[in-house]
Amino acid sequence: MKSDKKLQHISFIMDGNGRWAKKRLLPRTAGHSAGVKKAKEITLYIKEKGIPFLSLYTFSKENWRRSADEVNFLMQLIVQHFKDEFDFYKKNGIRVIHIGDRAGVPADVLAAIDQVAEETSHFRDLTVMPIFNYSGKYDIVQAVNQIIKSSQKEINEEQFSQYLLTSQFPDPDLIVRTSGEFRISNYFLWQAAYSEFYITDKLWPDLSKKDVDLAIENFYKRDRRFGGVKNEKSD
Repeated sequence: MKSDKKLQHISFIMDGNGRWAKKRLLPRTAGHSAGVKKAKEITLYIKEKGIPFLSLYTFSKENWRRSADEVNFLMQLIVQHFKDEFDFYKKNGIRVIHIGDRAGVPADVLAAIDQVAEETSHFRDLTVMPIFNYSGKYDIVQAVNQIIKSSQKEINEEQFSQYLLTSQFPDPDLIVRTSGEFRISNYFLWQAAYSEFYITDKLWPDLSKKDVDLAIENFYKRDRRFGGVKNEKSD
């Protein structure tokens, strides 16, 4: 099977904000603030690299289990980011699309995300997907519920994918996880079926452009056969 080596969609599991703050004897909130600044930096760099799709695992459904103070800070941080950086997305021609469950998300957070999404909807050079209030299990279950409502008796994999929240976009070719953790954390369980993974010990706020380059270089060294067998001349 021919391997498609073109990197269309890169995704980041942005892990390590709390540990970054702890190492510096700072509150966890300082780590989240640093993490948002890093996300802006990486977003612009991905655009410079010419990769058309970027997804950022911003807030999982499980993250609601954190302390009320931390969750409230994160909600307001998101609102403030999209207000402060509204011109950044428009100036750089970056389209923003929220991927996740809207239920239970504070109205001001949804309003901030929706405004930037509407104002950037015509851009195509780079599409950034904040993966917010999301879990892979939730995505699959909501797809199944849609199928049940449609009264379909049988469905194939391609059709099933059309019911996922990411149906408009290609599955991630490369998923980069920071902070050295080797787990998927309920993220893109269907979409990551053939994603390449790159794990770095760097905490998210410490991630550099060079680290991103290393991840991309590593991706292009992979032999992506998608379950097939590479044709080789016999000796």
